[in-house]
Amino acid sequence: MFVLAELKDTVRISPDQFNLKLLEAVRDEINRKLANKVLLNVGLCIALKDVVSLKDSFILPGDGASHTEVVFRYIVFRPPVGNVLTALQHPSRFDETERAWVWEYPLDDGGKHDLFMDIGEPIKFRVSREIFEESSPIGPPKNETLQPGTSAQGCTSAAQQTNEARTPYKIIAAINESGLGVLSWWDQQQQAEETNNEEEAEENNVDYDNDENGEGAYEE
Repeated sequence: MFVLAELKDTVRISPDQFNLKLLEAVRDEINRKLANKVLLNVGLCIALKDVVSLKDSFILPGDGASHTEVVFRYIVFRPPVGNVLTALQHPSRFDETERAWVWEYPLDDGGKHDLFMDIGEPIKFRVSREIFEESSPIGPPKNETLQPGTSAQGCTSAAQQTNEARTPYKIIAAINESGLGVLSWWDQQQQAEETNNEEEAEENNVDYDNDENGEGAYEE
């Protein structure tokens, strides 16, 4: 679920951070830049693990900040496809009376049995696939031209809203399998099966005694 990704970047350190040690300033800047961000085809960045190497720093003309090429390892959230995690079933509906989602569990006879998903209940789900989407496209959106009476600033605002609404990383998962879904569903089923097994064992329990002649006798 969590993987280490080795990345390389040129880190800019502003002059107001020159009082810090280079490694400390680089770590702070990398976390500020990447934490809780999605990298295309990499995953959701969580936290910096360590810095592998630092190259010589340099200052660009007209810029008082230092620039350092850094190789580092970052903790990334990217669950493998097919992995089962603890996290709405299909088909499902919202029950207004109970104020909870309900999975319409299909029965063998064609009927349905309602399994309630209460708020806060942990769920197991299987990762089916993942979708990465570029969230910072370069250039104007396609099929967008200036209309009479429309300013370029208005088009830019609309493009920014479209870009903000786009989700950069999606995980498609399924919980409509045996053993997946709300954990309490299967705990109850397991407890019921164990109770039935205990009752059957008690019914089949036989106590053997010996009579005076040493011949075996039994009592049910």
